Amino acid sequence: MLFVLVMAPLLASAQNNQMKEEFDSNFAHVVYFWFKNPDNASDRAKFEKSLQTFLENSKYAKTNFIGIPPKAVRDVVDDSFTYNLIVTFESAETQTAYQNEEAHLIFIQECKDLWDKVIVYDAKGTKQ
Repeated sequence: MLFVLVMAPLLASAQNNQMKEEFDSNFAHVVYFWFKNPDNASDRAKFEKSLQTFLENSKYAKTNFIGIPPKAVRDVVDDSFTYNLIVTFESAETQTAYQNEEAHLIFIQECKDLWDKVIVYDAKGTKQ
């Protein structure tokens, strides 16, 4: 039992460090979605399922983060979006290829009727 108590924090720390190392800082693709019906549970379930399938099948996306807005507590925080997606890539070229890959196009086709607005922010890492 003592072994488990001692090792658990070390394993958790190792997992966190591994996740940090996996993040590719070369190119980040940040997408914000505003749904037509943001409170519709069926729309959310459809979106999340299609998005997960797409990300699992992407040949180019390295790491990803799917988020929802927390309640904003400061005026500078925009919490009006329904979902946020952050995907990292090895380069701008792989991000361009991702735009036309089948998994991405299927996701768009399946879900484009759910959103009212989409905004994308792309950024290259400063340490290249």
